[in-house]
Amino acid sequence: MTAQDFEGDAVVTVTDLVAGYLPGVNILNGCSIEARRGELIGIIGPNGAGKSTLLKAMFGLVKVHSGTVTVRGQDLTGLKANKLVSRGVGFVPQTNNVFPSLTIEENLQMGMYQRPKRFRERFEFVTDLFPELAKRRAQRAGSLSGGERQMVAMGRALMMEPAVLLLDEPSAGLSPVKQDETFLRVHEINRAGVSVIMVEQNARRCLQICDRAYVLDQGRDAYTGTGRELMKDPKVIQLYLGTLADAV
Repeated sequence: MTAQDFEGDAVVTVTDLVAGYLPGVNILNGCSIEARRGELIGIIGPNGAGKSTLLKAMFGLVKVHSGTVTVRGQDLTGLKANKLVSRGVGFVPQTNNVFPSLTIEENLQMGMYQRPKRFRERFEFVTDLFPELAKRRAQRAGSLSGGERQMVAMGRALMMEPAVLLLDEPSAGLSPVKQDETFLRVHEINRAGVSVIMVEQNARRCLQICDRAYVLDQGRDAYTGTGRELMKDPKVIQLYLGTLADAV
């Protein structure tokens, strides 16, 4: 299935977003992206381009100075994270993304704290995607490997049935084998009907699996296209992927 097969309904629209951590110091300088229903969107670019800041601004963790974030037609710009979760936005940060002292099942319960009565239903959905979570539901998350923690974090974010899942560097710090497993999980989540916006440093793998991608530079969307188009674009490779060019 390609991007052209989707109906084109915009799940998330980010328009001219200006945001930063300190007053008067902007990391994002007019960034605009869109994710349609069922799409897997990749966000790539050089270090310091504002990729992770974009996701955090969308999830209410970074101050938005101007611009808008719209989810399913509703302007959710600047809402706190708990409000965004209830409106269909899930977020998996790069680090500190599980509660290490809690079991896998308890971590998933934390993902449903706003709708505890639906836990069993959502637990079945998540463990159908990730059967290993059901088998090891009583194991404490602190004893898991990095890749296993990433799976728990994704599962917890899916518990509230998000319309869009924001993933910040899901393959960071993992071995090549575990990176491949993580990308397969992301693809499975997307195939289950969840739109995904994924920030990734592993540009080659990201572009291989995404429907469309955006290249960020200096807080702006510098290039956009399908994953295959960007993999072959010499300007993108030369100007924005740097040492990753050979791999791409």
